[in-house]
Amino acid sequence: MDLSLPQIWLIVGLIMLVAELVSVMLVFVFFASGALLTSLLTAIGLFPDIESQIIAFSLISLSSLLLLRKHARRLLDRRSSPEYSEFVGETALVIKDIPVNGEGKIYYRGAEWKATAFNHSSISAGSKVVIMRTNGIILIVEES
Repeated sequence: MDLSLPQIWLIVGLIMLVAELVSVMLVFVFFASGALLTSLLTAIGLFPDIESQIIAFSLISLSSLLLLRKHARRLLDRRSSPEYSEFVGETALVIKDIPVNGEGKIYYRGAEWKATAFNHSSISAGSKVVIMRTNGIILIVEES
């Protein structure tokens, strides 16, 4: 089974897409687009020899990487938000004292959570608190 040059470029593009899915570095996707576009341009006869195909692949990949990576990264970063606003305003129960500028534990939605005081004061166990915001998996609370 002999593969044509457009088929080889297509396989290279698909391998690069798989590599991007594994690495999530947002680099391989640009080389995948270069290989896939080179495959298409080779299939329509625009680049008949391997030298022109390699040059086209290099130019397409590097120019798309340089021009689009920053914008794509910014777009992806905007979608992922570390804040979980669904917790804000909810009431919880302190089950382990929250010391001044330290961590304690609260009971919320059937689970124990690490918590710190919003105003950096101490909150004793048994107190009811309101969740003000989140910091990763730590809930910042204020006594209600």
